[in-house]
Amino acid sequence: MKELFKRLRDFFFPPPTAPRWIRILPYAVLGAATLAVLIVGAYGWEYSSSPQFCGTSCHTMPPEYASYQVSPHARINCVECHIGREFVGNQILRKAGDAKHVIALAFTTYEFPITAGEMRPATETCERCHSPQKFASDSMKEIERYGTDAKNTPTSIYLILHTGGGSKREGLGKGIHWHIENKILYYPTDKTDQTIPYVRIYNDDGTTTEYLDVESGIKASDVPESKLKQMDCITCHNRITHLVQQPESAMDALLDQGLIDPAMPEIKSKGVELLRATYTSKQQGLDGIASGLVNFYLTKYPEYYAGNINKVKQAIDAIKDVYEKSVYPEQKADWNSHPNNLGHKDTPGCFRCHDGKHLNAKQEPVRLECNLCHSIPVVAGVQNLVANIEVQRGQEPKSHLAPNWIGLHRTSLDQSCAACHKTGNPGGNDNSSFCSNAACHGASWKFAGLNAPKIKAILDAQKPPAPTPAPTPLAPSSGPATFDNTLKALLDKCTACHGDAAAGGLNVSTYTLLMKGGTSGAVIVPKDSAKSKIVEVQSSQHFMNFSADELAALKKWIDAGAVEK
Repeated sequence: MKELFKRLRDFFFPPPTAPRWIRILPYAVLGAATLAVLIVGAYGWEYSSSPQFCGTSCHTMPPEYASYQVSPHARINCVECHIGREFVGNQILRKAGDAKHVIALAFTTYEFPITAGEMRPATETCERCHSPQKFASDSMKEIERYGTDAKNTPTSIYLILHTGGGSKREGLGKGIHWHIENKILYYPTDKTDQTIPYVRIYNDDGTTTEYLDVESGIKASDVPESKLKQMDCITCHNRITHLVQQPESAMDALLDQGLIDPAMPEIKSKGVELLRATYTSKQQGLDGIASGLVNFYLTKYPEYYAGNINKVKQAIDAIKDVYEKSVYPEQKADWNSHPNNLGHKDTPGCFRCHDGKHLNAKQEPVRLECNLCHSIPVVAGVQNLVANIEVQRGQEPKSHLAPNWIGLHRTSLDQSCAACHKTGNPGGNDNSSFCSNAACHGASWKFAGLNAPKIKAILDAQKPPAPTPAPTPLAPSSGPATFDNTLKALLDKCTACHGDAAAGGLNVSTYTLLMKGGTSGAVIVPKDSAKSKIVEVQSSQHFMNFSADELAALKKWIDAGAVEK
């Protein structure tokens, strides 16, 4: 050993009398070694920051890696979200801080399913590519669905998404991305943020509005400030890169993409059944899907199976592929292990706050209104050559502006609704009218709080007053036509919009207000119905048109002088 140290000393510290090349050689060796370390370190850093390293080096990661590879972010390195785009020095420090995960792996102190407990703020990750200040126009979305009947009957759900966003300084800051443009704090009581009993909104004037879940029993004074979180992109888009579709959606996608023939009888329902079945291991699941589908068609549709063996095999391969990429028994990961906050059907999602039972001091909820984020969905089947999406573009009735309107509308149906909507079979799901929408009434919205016991009394107190009954057909009058004996009953049907709401500045509930007119001026010109704005509007397409007899009575009254009594 002494001889080795002596040789090293002589190599790195040669005597002054040694030839120049011997004195230069130690520095050249050190330089080459340093360069080699830097090159190897750079390649090592690059590899340790790659998705392949993150997804394949640890046995806990296959579920996350499989979903990542088919996500919209499949070309984004994992570290860009989990560590953030930063100066390399900061990234090294952050990676060093993650040594706890290596320790947990070494001593098996981790828990399945794996969750990301500490994410970088969205301002350091998502917003490097996606700017919430950039306004996004409305966009139409079509959702393809297949029925669970023998024919796998296809339907399409159309809706217009109000993505929004943008800066308030530009008159924008609305739609779904309003939540990012405005400061919102919330208090979650579980590690996945599925239960949120408290929400605080910061208003433009510097004040705040607090909303409490009336069913939670929590008071605002009970909420610890240190536990509040600020809403950002990840609050809703928490599974955008690691989404595992529910079996129903996965089967819809396979059918829509033609990977499974939609003509296969009952394939949608049977595929979902096999995917959702309980298996003790992954291999048992894969084998169960294959044998289950073959036995099903052999038993129930033997003639179809005999003539379409290849289609059955293709369906088996497609369903097995979904199962293999979605279910990981060892890691306790599947479509139910991680809630997806984007939506409000399979998990609470939007309804964590917009459930109708988060109320402020005025007993107003965080507004539960479909039209805030998207239009009312329209369901169209194969028999529908045209799908009509209703888009509100005029003055809404005052009742519709109530924060609790979705909770109230179920018990507030009256004849005034027919002014704008078809109202046949209200509450049904046959899609015969606006009020029988299968997308709304054909699903169980179990995460909405409209039926919460403490909400019922509040909703009952907020019900809008019953409208004036529809006028009976106008009876011939032997006396002169006046506002009191002819027009008042006729105009009562118009007060849903032109009452207290005064659409266009026009209120027709009294003679004085009617004669005052609206923002565009007088609507009645006594003794000249041809020049009266109200006749012009009622003679063309309007939200609620008078019948021919009612319009004739209106003209007669105006031409007679439009007197009150």
